[in-house]
Amino acid sequence: MSSEMVVSGSVAAGFEEVRTEFAAALAELPDEPGAQLAVYRDGRRVVDLWAGEGVRGDTLTPVYSTTKGAAHLVVALLVQDGVLDLDRVVAHYWPEFAAYGRGGLTLRELLAHRSGTVGVDGGFTLAELADDRLLAERLAGHRPFWEPGTAYGYHAFVIGALTGEVVRRATGRSLQEIYEERVRAPHDLDMYLGLPLELEARTLDMLPMQPTPQQRARIAADAPDRFGRTGVAFNLNAEPATDLVEFANTREVRALGPASSGGVGNARGLAGMYAAAISGLDGRPALLKPDTVAEFAHVRWGGTDLVTGEHDHFALGFEALGLRYEFLGDDAFGHSGAAGSLGFADPRSGTAYAYTRRRFAYPGGAAPENTRLAAAVFRSIGA
Repeated sequence: MSSEMVVSGSVAAGFEEVRTEFAAALAELPDEPGAQLAVYRDGRRVVDLWAGEGVRGDTLTPVYSTTKGAAHLVVALLVQDGVLDLDRVVAHYWPEFAAYGRGGLTLRELLAHRSGTVGVDGGFTLAELADDRLLAERLAGHRPFWEPGTAYGYHAFVIGALTGEVVRRATGRSLQEIYEERVRAPHDLDMYLGLPLELEARTLDMLPMQPTPQQRARIAADAPDRFGRTGVAFNLNAEPATDLVEFANTREVRALGPASSGGVGNARGLAGMYAAAISGLDGRPALLKPDTVAEFAHVRWGGTDLVTGEHDHFALGFEALGLRYEFLGDDAFGHSGAAGSLGFADPRSGTAYAYTRRRFAYPGGAAPENTRLAAAVFRSIGA
């Protein structure tokens, strides 16, 4: 960490170790231009830290797939309301989706990334990736990449468009509109699915990874087949292949807020969203009831992800984080993003956590420092 990269912000009494760990983690990332960390406990913010040139507590950055947590909070609310039924077939809401053998696929299976509909031959344009309605239309008319319902694989760029189209057909409104009305605006959260133009002034662009020579060798060795399942899911089969930095820094993407990958926010906003979900904020009741959390937070189908190779990874729309971080309860849920961000709720302890960073972490997904930071949070809680 350079001498200019001073840690700012505050921690509640008892959480001093978290500040120490945040500073230490950034000291080991000399090329990291900025990061934020926020934690809520029982609806009260107990950690609010940031560092980096031009970074403040309210600075916004793209959060990539961490967006999926916001999207599927909306789906959970609609299931809780009885508007959506997890065990109805998707085609009940969206008849066109029944093509290519998907007629028997339930909403529960779709949320668990089991549809096989991870992309299209030839890939998507940037304009299509920015617009969930265009994505949904193309996907409904394209074959899946494995037999629907038989296995799961990460629907990286498209799961929010697929579930979002179900929301649109059932309610007549976009997932983004419902998120704004029921989640973001009532709690004044800095986590947007559709960034207003006036907020671009406090939004920083993402920066590409700067891998070490050893990491460059691993990246080259692990590069996926552009036309295999992984390449298709990450739109590497497009011409040109999608550049994630360019994608997130494009105004059209930020403005439309595609529900898989186009959210913009900060650690305060992400942690606040998960706190609102399980604990409530500012005297408001929790958004989710315990039985809804139980439904959405637990893995229903095990196995190996056909896209990423991970094991027993997804619950319903959310990552099952209790399987990844041993200090979390088995009903913990959340989602990570390509540049290293992570947001989650741990209902057992009443904790909501979020971390964001500007530069891509290797090898992708939740940055490695999340493990030490979140562990420090839970040591502080235990103490």
